[in-house]
Amino acid sequence: MSHTRRPTLHRRAFLKAGTALALPFLLGRCARPENDAGLRPDPDGILDLPEGFRYRILERRGERMSDGYRVPGQQDGMGCFAGPEGSNTLVLMRNHELEAGQEDMSPYFPGQAVPAQAYRPESGSPGGVTRVVVDATTFTRVSSNLVLAGSARNCAGGSSPWGWLTCEETLKDGHGYVFLCDPAATEVRDEVRIPALGRMNHEAAVVDPTSFITYLTEDRDDSCFYRFVPENPGERLGPQTRGRLQALRIEAEPRRDMNAGVQPGDTFVADWVDLPQPEAEDDSLRAQGAERGAALFRRGEGIFFHDGSVFFCATTGGPASGGQVWRYTPSGSQGGTLRLLAQSEDRSLLDMPDNLCVAPWGDVVMAEDGSDPRWPEEFLRILTPSGQVKNLARNAMTRGEFAGVCLSPDGRALFVNMQSDGLTLVITGPFQQYTGTQTPSPLF
Repeated sequence: MSHTRRPTLHRRAFLKAGTALALPFLLGRCARPENDAGLRPDPDGILDLPEGFRYRILERRGERMSDGYRVPGQQDGMGCFAGPEGSNTLVLMRNHELEAGQEDMSPYFPGQAVPAQAYRPESGSPGGVTRVVVDATTFTRVSSNLVLAGSARNCAGGSSPWGWLTCEETLKDGHGYVFLCDPAATEVRDEVRIPALGRMNHEAAVVDPTSFITYLTEDRDDSCFYRFVPENPGERLGPQTRGRLQALRIEAEPRRDMNAGVQPGDTFVADWVDLPQPEAEDDSLRAQGAERGAALFRRGEGIFFHDGSVFFCATTGGPASGGQVWRYTPSGSQGGTLRLLAQSEDRSLLDMPDNLCVAPWGDVVMAEDGSDPRWPEEFLRILTPSGQVKNLARNAMTRGEFAGVCLSPDGRALFVNMQSDGLTLVITGPFQQYTGTQTPSPLF
């Protein structure tokens, strides 16, 4: 019988500048787990979970969707939206990280035509976005359909007041953009491309619903952390959107490498620098940022907005290249504070967190994307506001990456993709009881 270790974090108290209030995340360096606590081995060999939890497969790669198209492979980033009023449904908007040459996992059955609405059909990319409708009470699948076709390497994304933002993690063949997708779309739609959000190796994007500023991550070893400030706040994002694309800078240390000499709890005063050529053809956005003093991150990936702050991962940040979790809190229009919440110094504890989401009660759920054969098992991990890391699930199939982690609006169900295995699942169970974070609280 296999067991998983129950990890904990050493804690280092730190104080909010100018006050005597301890911050909720009291984190220190990640340490090797101190004891064993077993996840229940799944008799079907798919997903190991704690006692009291269960899962259901919603869809498998290659199955027929309700609109006649095929469930594409490489399921990646995903977001959960409330369904139409009175429908008692939830809508999952699901990315597929596919590009030309992966037609065997495309949304098309042999002989099925590419829809006329596909973006750049000449590039031959089978990437895109699908929509899965789920019963909000039973969490069973109701229907599914193709929404965006012809995009490439749709990696992560994020929510906005207007729908799902899906991001292309490539600059090949005129790709490298963010698109807006409507959770109400029951069929393939024409693309809604947003050039103002830049052309780069996009990973994820999310909109602050109060300021309407969009925050973005970039999957590069020398990436920047970005924001887009619209000229007309509240206006729906689209091809004609105008505004300023900016990169974060540490005020006191221009061009600060956020991987060097940083400890959990360290806090930095940050501002933003304008990028003059958001749509540059030469993949120069991060170079534009560096020239103007922007901070450097190691592979910015998952991003989530919660209670006034932006949480994001630097997947290979930290001394073990095992990942960092950052929180940016805006203050006024010009800047804010950046704080390192956690970083892995032991990849058996935390192995390259990628997609993440924050539960209504404050737990951060992280999907691992490790690649080192010394740590072949991939987990869903939970980081609690008290500083504890707990295992929530283990891939018992290929040990491949988890992706697309997102919660239902009430926090009763967690949705996730097992990318290599081509599965979309829902997990239910006593989440708050398991982590000990019982009371919903604006901890951040």
